[in-house]
Amino acid sequence: MKSYRFLCGAFLFTLFIPIEVGHAQTISYADAITTLSQACGADIKKHCKGVNLGNNAIQSCLQENQAKVSPTCTATLAQVGASIQKRQAAQANVASICRGDAARHCKGVQPGEAHLLGCLLKAERVVTDECNQAITDAGWR
Repeated sequence: MKSYRFLCGAFLFTLFIPIEVGHAQTISYADAITTLSQACGADIKKHCKGVNLGNNAIQSCLQENQAKVSPTCTATLAQVGASIQKRQAAQANVASICRGDAARHCKGVQPGEAHLLGCLLKAERVVTDECNQAITDAGWR
C-alpha cells in the first residue's frame, strides 16, 4: 500500500511541474507512474521518506533537495510532466481542433458518448493532420 501511495504521489507531483510542453510525445497516466517509479523511486525514498503525499509535499521535498536528486529523476520528471500537460491540453482542445473535420466527415453522427470520436477514428485517412495529431496526443488512438 505504501508503494501505491508513493507512486500516486510521484504521479501527482508531475501535474504541478511548470514546464514548456514542446513536441514531446504524450504518455498514459499508468506509464507515467511506472516511468517515475523507476527513475525517481530511490530519490523519493531517500530524500522524502515519510513525506505526506498531499498538498504538493513530495514536490516541495524534491525541490528542497534538488541538489541531491539524481539527474535521471530530474530529467524524467520534466519529460513526464511535459507529456502529461500535452495530453491534458490535447484532450481539452480536440473538439475545437477537429470541429471542421467532424462537420465534413461525420454528418449525421449523433454527438455524445464518443460517437464523433469513433467517426473521426474511422475517417483517419481523410481527416486533417492537425485533428489526427490532436486525437493521438489526447491518447485516444
